[in-house]
Amino acid sequence: MSELASPSQLRMSLFRWSLLTIPLLMLLGWLSGMVAGSGEDNAWFSALNRPAAQPPGYVFGIVWPILYFMQGLALAMILNARRARLRWAAVGLFALQLICNLVWSPLFFGMHQVTTAFYWILLILLLALGTTFLFGRVRTLAAWLMVPYLAWLCFAAVLNFQIDRMNPDAETLYAPAARTQI
Repeated sequence: MSELASPSQLRMSLFRWSLLTIPLLMLLGWLSGMVAGSGEDNAWFSALNRPAAQPPGYVFGIVWPILYFMQGLALAMILNARRARLRWAAVGLFALQLICNLVWSPLFFGMHQVTTAFYWILLILLLALGTTFLFGRVRTLAAWLMVPYLAWLCFAAVLNFQIDRMNPDAETLYAPAARTQI
C-alpha cells in the first residue's frame, strides 16, 4: 500500500518529531552535566591547570544547548524520512554516539578519568562522524546540522588532551569540598 502525504502533513510530522527529539536531547545533555557536576563549580576541575584556549565556563552553557538543539532537529529529520533505506541504521548509530556523549561528563568530571575521557571523546568523534555520513545518505540537511557538533568535539578533544598533558596527576588530585560555617 502506498502512502501519500501532502507537504503540510509532512511538515507537521517533522514538527511532531522535533517536539520529541529536541527537548529530549537537551534534557539528557543537561542531566549528564548535572549528574557529573561539570563546570566551573567543580572543585576538582577548578584545581586543574587548564590550557589558554579553554573558554570561560559560561561558553559551554551556551554552546551545548545549541548543539543538542541542532542534533535533535537532525534526528527529527531522519526519523521523519519514512522509507529511507538507511534511516534506522542512522538512528541506531546516532543513539550510540549520544550515549557515549552522555557518558563523557561523568567520566571526566565525576570520576576524574582525564586520560580515559580523552580516548572516549575520540570514540565519540568517530561515531558522530559515521552518524553524520549516514545522515547525509538520508537527508543532506541533517548531516549539515551535525557539522558544528563535529567541530566542537574536535575542539573539546584538543582541550581534553591538553588538560591531560598539563595535569599528569589529575586522576589522583584531591580537591576538598567547599566548607561553610554557620
